[in-house]
Amino acid sequence: MNKFIFLFLTGGFGYTALEILWRGYTHWSMFILGGFCLYILFSIFNYLDNTPLLLKAIIGGGIITVTEFITGYIVNILLGWNVWNYSSAPYNILGQVCLPYSLLWIILSIPIALSSKVLGKYVR
Repeated sequence: MNKFIFLFLTGGFGYTALEILWRGYTHWSMFILGGFCLYILFSIFNYLDNTPLLLKAIIGGGIITVTEFITGYIVNILLGWNVWNYSSAPYNILGQVCLPYSLLWIILSIPIALSSKVLGKYVR
């Protein structure tokens, strides 16, 4: 299977599954966000193969936060779909991203970084 398709589908289903477990529902735009995030993270983590795990996790959390902000700005602010709103969360930016979730993305980037090395051997 094509690497992009495999990672996109895995990331899309994984992200939406996390959302359903966390808040009980999701939106189709989260599937697209999750798919692109996993592909980007996989590519970067394999490029930074010898980088310490903690640094990879911080980079991963930053990438997810930035892509979530861009997606949120488009779907929530520009299109007005109101998929999510973190306005009541501490240290939020325009209600689209916030510090608590950014820290969570850092933690969740650890298993992605670890599995990227293994997957890199099989997914081309």
